[in-house]
Amino acid sequence: MNEMELQPKVLFDFFNEVCQVPRPSKKEEKIRAYLRDFAAKHNLEMKEDKAGNILIKKQATKGYENLKTVVLQSHVDMVCEKNKDTEHDFEKDPIKTYVDGEWLKAKGTTLGADNGIGVASELAILASDDIKHGPIECLFTVDEETGLTGAFALEKGFMNGDILLNLDSEDEGELFIGCAGGVNSEIEFSYDLTDVPAGFHKLKLTVKGLTGGHSGDDINKKRANANKLLVRFLYMCMQKYDMYLCEIDGGNLHNAIPREANAIIAIPDADKEQVRVDFNVFASEVENEYNVTEPNVKFVMESVTETCKAIDRKTAGNIIRALQGAWHGVFSMSQDIDNFVETSTNLASVKMTPDNKIKIVTSQRSSILSARTNVVNTVKAVFELAGAKVTVADGYPGWKPNPHSEILKIAVDSYKRLFGTEPKVKAIHAGLECGLFLEKYPNLDMVSFGPTLRGVHSPDERMHIPSVEKYWKHLLDILINIPRK
Repeated sequence: MNEMELQPKVLFDFFNEVCQVPRPSKKEEKIRAYLRDFAAKHNLEMKEDKAGNILIKKQATKGYENLKTVVLQSHVDMVCEKNKDTEHDFEKDPIKTYVDGEWLKAKGTTLGADNGIGVASELAILASDDIKHGPIECLFTVDEETGLTGAFALEKGFMNGDILLNLDSEDEGELFIGCAGGVNSEIEFSYDLTDVPAGFHKLKLTVKGLTGGHSGDDINKKRANANKLLVRFLYMCMQKYDMYLCEIDGGNLHNAIPREANAIIAIPDADKEQVRVDFNVFASEVENEYNVTEPNVKFVMESVTETCKAIDRKTAGNIIRALQGAWHGVFSMSQDIDNFVETSTNLASVKMTPDNKIKIVTSQRSSILSARTNVVNTVKAVFELAGAKVTVADGYPGWKPNPHSEILKIAVDSYKRLFGTEPKVKAIHAGLECGLFLEKYPNLDMVSFGPTLRGVHSPDERMHIPSVEKYWKHLLDILINIPRK
C-alpha cells in the first residue's frame, strides 16, 4: 500500500492538504487563512469569532432540506513533538507522511491526525457535490491541545445546530458520549545559585526512548514517566552521596506523558565510579520493571566538563523529595463503569528559567468534579510541604453521558447496519471540547467518534488506514439518517 492508493481518496487528499499547513497550538494563523480561502473558493458562508474559531455553513443537498442542522466539529491545532535527531520547524515545515503497512505515519514528528483527520473530513464534505446531507455547519476550533481556548471562548449564537458530531476520537468502532474534566496545577520553586566545590565531578544523566503518549487516553497503559524515573535515581543518589543538583529538565506538554528527562549533578571525585555502577544497576532494574511497556528505554550517563553552578542544597533537596513523592498515573478507577479511569494526574514537565526558578506543570483529570478537586489537593499538598508556590488553573468541565441520546441511537444503528456488529459506547478519560459546548448550548445532542489513532502527542503517532474508510462510511451514513426538524 502506498500513499497514492489511500482510500477514501477525497478524505486522504484533504488530509494531505492539511499536513502542508503549519498549525501549532496558539499559532494557527496559517490554517485559519487556509480555511478562509477555502470558504471563498467554494462560495460558502463563513464567519470567525474573536478567538479565531471559524464556522463554515453549507446548505442541504436536494431532498434533505428538512433534516435537523448538524454541526461537524474538529480542532485545527496539533501537538508539535519531534525526535531530538529530527530537523523540523513546526511553524514553517509541512508534515512529511509515509505509509508503513496499514499505518500512516510522519517522519520523526507527530502526524497531526489528532485532529487533522477531523478537519479533513469537514473539508471533504464541504467541497463535495455528491455527498448527501441536511444543512450542516462546520466548526473549526483553535488551541484545543493547550487549554481548549477556542471552545472556552465560543459564544452563544455562533452556531445554530441541533446535533454536534465531534470528530476527535481515536478508536474506530467506539462511540463516545462522555469525557473527563481537567485542570492544570503549576508549581514554582525559587532557588539561589551556589558554587560546586573543588574536587567534584559533574555528570549528565539522561532518560530517553520512552513510549510517552496522551496523558488521558494512555494514562492507564502502565507506561513510565521520564521525570519520575530520573527523580527516582536522583533521590537515591541524594541519600547516598554528597550531591549537588546543577540542572534538571524533563517533559514538555501538560497533556503528554514525558518521554525524556535529564539532569546534571556533581558528585565527589572519590564517588564517581560507584555512582556509575549504581546508575547501571538502576537502569537494569527499571528495564526489567518496564520490559513490556518500555522496550526502548535508554539510560545515559556522561561526564560534563563545563563549569556550572548548582541549585542551593536546601531547595534542590526539596525539589527532589517533592518530585519523588508527587503522584503520577491513575489515581482512582470508576465505581460505575468497569475498567474506566475516573481520576488521574500527570507529572508533565520540569523546567528551569533564567530568573532562578524551577517550574513544574502537572495535569489532573476526573469525570467527577469532587474527585478532581481531591487529586489536585493531593498534588498541591506535596509541593506546598516542599515550600513551593502552587497555582491551580480554572480547568474545564466534563461531559456527562446521556445513554438516551437520539444521535447516539442513530450512530449505533448506522454502525450495525453497515458493519454487522455493535459499536462500543464509552466515556473517555481524555478531555473533549464537548463539555464546554454544553455550557453554551445545553440542548445540543452530541456524540464523538473517529478512526483509530495510536501514539498521539508523540512522534510515534500513527493512523490506521483501514479504519479511516470505515469511519468515513459511518460518518456519511449518519448524515443521511439525521432526523427531521
